[in-house]
Amino acid sequence: MTDAGIGPTSARDRIEEMDVLRGVALYGVFLANLVGFSTFDIVATGPQLLSLPTAPLDFTLLQFVLVFVNDKANTLLAFLFGLGFYLQMQRAQARGANFERIYLRRLTVLLCIGLVHILLVWNWDILHLYAIAGFVLFALRRLSTRTLLIAGLVCTLFSYDLPGQLVAALGLTESFDLESTYSESAVLARQELAHSGDYPGLVAGFADFLLRDYILSGLLSGWVIYALGRFMLGAWVGRKGWLHNVPQYLPGFRRVLRVALPLGLLLECVGRLVGYYSRTGRLPEWDQWSLLSATIHQLAVPSLAAGYLCAIVVGLHHPRARTFLAPFGHVGRMALSNYVAQSFVIAFVLFGVGPGLALAGRIGVAWQIVIVTVAFTAQVIVSRWWLARFRFGPLEWLWRGLTYGAWPAFRRANEKGAGAVSDPAA
Repeated sequence: MTDAGIGPTSARDRIEEMDVLRGVALYGVFLANLVGFSTFDIVATGPQLLSLPTAPLDFTLLQFVLVFVNDKANTLLAFLFGLGFYLQMQRAQARGANFERIYLRRLTVLLCIGLVHILLVWNWDILHLYAIAGFVLFALRRLSTRTLLIAGLVCTLFSYDLPGQLVAALGLTESFDLESTYSESAVLARQELAHSGDYPGLVAGFADFLLRDYILSGLLSGWVIYALGRFMLGAWVGRKGWLHNVPQYLPGFRRVLRVALPLGLLLECVGRLVGYYSRTGRLPEWDQWSLLSATIHQLAVPSLAAGYLCAIVVGLHHPRARTFLAPFGHVGRMALSNYVAQSFVIAFVLFGVGPGLALAGRIGVAWQIVIVTVAFTAQVIVSRWWLARFRFGPLEWLWRGLTYGAWPAFRRANEKGAGAVSDPAA
């Protein structure tokens, strides 16, 4: 049974800038996920990584990823999903449709996909977070534009660090044995599981890691706040209509670019330097250096992400930059399928299940960047080929069929063009 007056967004309703932005964000998320999972005491120890022949280059490239990519790609992707969800609600209301039921069903399906993904494929899934944040955004949809902006900024600036600090302040860290989760023995045990090829054991082992690191630590609530803040900012921009008619607002994008990009980069570098010099004892003793470093980072992230957004939007209106940026739109038009596909690539690289390469602890950041760039380039090529023949990505088609209660036509038949017919939130 379908709902009258509502359905997948037509190709003419798509906003090209959003597709390209989403594609760029997915490259950054891909890179941050592989580097982060392979580097920060999850499946590889520090001594193992330092013993690699590429270690000096790895350290330099890791700083590059932390400054330019880490948190910024997630911020941009969450912002775009929030904007997309808002646009879907707006268009459904304009058609007079019962958008509440469709919207909630859409989020429920996304939540189910995310739960399967996080339990069976990838511990760092974001789909369940986006679904939960989407439910909250739906409940807050009647907030004034000003309140939406203020709440979004507060949630963005004070997010996932706070729950962890609360758990520590309440003395729950020792009760849940959280510190041992990142001990060298725990890391080596996870690495052994990753190399073993034992898929049921791998799932069980990482389910325990998920319970300790993500749920008992309080990070789940923090990441929900993290996503919700960015969703609210996306909804705020949606209300302003700045991406609906980019040529009209292009001067404004240029002005924001000139301020946000250098400011964000400056703040990020200062924050990292404060953190580094405080850890190496080159600053006067003070208990709050780490808090100051984290605070500067939290301020830098939305500024730098906004700078990226404006740079891409402006670049799409410059012939040479457009030639480079436009292909990212192919990936962005089937973002759900490509995001999940990236998880399988990471699993293939790090784990020894089936034909997996079992490279956890055996490759550094240099090779990780090469792997991500090659795999993402393949996604661009495959996405373009796919969208020339099919109206949706495979998971987008499943998402829509379960959401609208009817399976839309999958093949393009005799349709011309490679623009997918899909919702802006996908």
